[in-house]
This record gives sequence, structure tokens and C-alpha cells, in this order.
Amino acid sequence: MIIRHYSVLFFFFFFYNILIVQNERQLLSFEFEGYNLQGVLNIPKNQTPKGIVIIVHGSGKTNAVQQEWHLDVRNAILNAGYATYMWDKMGCGKSEGVFNYNQTVEHSADEVIAAITSLKKQKIKGSERIGLWGISRAGWINPIVINKYKNISFWISVSGVGPKESFVYLFKENLKIEGVSKDSIDILLNELKESYRITYSGGSFEDYMIATENLRKNKFLKRFNGGRVVTEKGYLAYQKEFMKMSFDYKSNLQIYVQDFESELSKINRPVLALFGEKDTQVDWKKTKALYQKNLGKTTHFTTKSFPNCNHNLFTCKTGGFYEFQDDNLPWIRNKDFLSAITNWLNEIEEKI
Repeated sequence: MIIRHYSVLFFFFFFYNILIVQNERQLLSFEFEGYNLQGVLNIPKNQTPKGIVIIVHGSGKTNAVQQEWHLDVRNAILNAGYATYMWDKMGCGKSEGVFNYNQTVEHSADEVIAAITSLKKQKIKGSERIGLWGISRAGWINPIVINKYKNISFWISVSGVGPKESFVYLFKENLKIEGVSKDSIDILLNELKESYRITYSGGSFEDYMIATENLRKNKFLKRFNGGRVVTEKGYLAYQKEFMKMSFDYKSNLQIYVQDFESELSKINRPVLALFGEKDTQVDWKKTKALYQKNLGKTTHFTTKSFPNCNHNLFTCKTGGFYEFQDDNLPWIRNKDFLSAITNWLNEIEEKI
């Protein structure tokens, strides 16, 4: 198995449970490209919802409906009088089809629009006003949805991304936490970027292996890849997918959204951007600056960051990728993060 290109990787270790009073809950599916995707609709009790907030996942497989992912976040949204709608990706949970890790963000955006269209067609209460909530990879998806669909009321971005691949940042920050020396980090990062360049430019398996001699021995990366080893067959299959995307040879990184700043600057709806200050998966400071530059002049833009919070806005010590797993820490979501969502939704009522 070659080094996986995890496009801002987000494993949601949501095996913790939080005691929340359930609101009205309804399983509600929609069709996308001939497949039935199972979702769950939550509606605030005893009131007509002000609108529906679509929950857009980050990278990786989901079992969100069965495991009640983002239950605390959905509750924060429900407390503001909005319904929420969330579903499992293709081939995940009880959704039909085959899961594709390499699904493009454009294709994911079409999936979101299909969900919205279905809600409106079924005249689900609140569907006349649609907002988006999304974490990490959704930071690429949701701007596309907003600019393509043209009828989105607002966007809540959590741990948003910049225009390019973020695994280099994830790798670097976690190597620092593990105490790897600066010189060794530089060598490993250079090999990682060179592996991207070789892969994208059609380089051979032999060239790839020579260029990644130290990288393939790295303990963190081995763990990240589940101990899988690189094979020529795996490399060539990965290269085929890798080359479908755009690439920046100056930084040796993939580009997920062409002219991403332009996509952001077109948005003229209220945006709330929330970040954890110990996020080791995306460079939150760069994303925050990117948002401030491109969103602040065109819409009602609010941003907040939370100390001692990781990528998923859980209270942490280091923000390391395996911190909760290794240190057996409790999964405690930051309460200020949750209240920020509720309060902002109440504040923008007159603006949408």
C-alpha cells in the first residue's frame, strides 16, 4: 500500500456518547445517481423549523446515521430552531452503492445538492431555507454547493481547509509532537513532496521507491497506513487516481478546488468559521486568514477559535492524531464551540 493521499484526514472517533434529549427523528433517504442514500432528519420538538441545516461530513467512510454522529452539534442547531439532515455516503451504513475514497469534491457537492433537491421536492418542513454545516473536507465542498445551487442561506465551516492538500501539514505537526528532530522532519517532508511530484508526473514505481527510502520507514506513517507496504500494483492504481486532480508543481501539492479564493469571494451569505487552536490536521491560521481576506468584504463573516481544542473541537492536550487513542482521554466537546453555533444562528436571523 502506498502513502495514502488523505486530503485533510478526518477520522471521527465518535464512540463517545452524550446525553441529549432527542428531538423528533425520522429516517429519510434520497436518490443520487440511481442509489438510495439513507439519511436522518431531526426536527425541533413542538415548533415549525426555521430551516434545515445540512450536515456535510469530512473525509473517510461514515456510519453516521446508526452511530448518531455529531449528535451534540445537531442538538446545538436544533436549540436555535433549525432542523438538521445528515446521511451516510455511498456504500456506508445502509446507503447503497460503493464507497469511493477518491470521490471528487465536485461530485460530493452534487450529492449535497441532490439531498437538498429531495428535501424540497418532498416539501419537508423548513426546506424553504437551507443552511450548510461542514467539517474539514466539507470546506471544499460547501463553497461549490453555495455557488452552484445559488439558494443557500448560510454556511457554518468547522476546521476549514485551504486550496491544497493538507497531509504535509498533518505529517509535520505530528512528527513535532513525537519529538522528531527538525533535520529529520525536513528530510521526511522533502521525500513526501517528492513522492507527490513523481506520482503526478507519471514517474515509475522504481523512482518512487528510491525517493521514499526514509519516508517508508517512518513509524507514524506506517501506523497511519495500517502497516500496509507499497506494491507496484498499488502504486500504479493510486497514481491513476492521483493524476486526475490538479497539481501545483511549485509546492508539489494537489489542488482540490481551482481558484479557491475566487470561489470564496463569490459567497454573499453569512458565514461562521470555527477552529481549534491545536488542530494538527489543517493549518487553521492560514485558513482563517484566507477566509478573512475573501469572505470578510462580501458577506456577514464571523470567526472564532478555541484554545486547547483539536481538529474535531474536542478538548485536548496536544492535538496529536492518536492522542485520544494512546492516552485514553475522554471525548469532551468544547461547550463554547457548541454555544457559538446556537448563538450565531439566532444572531443572523434578520440577515437571512
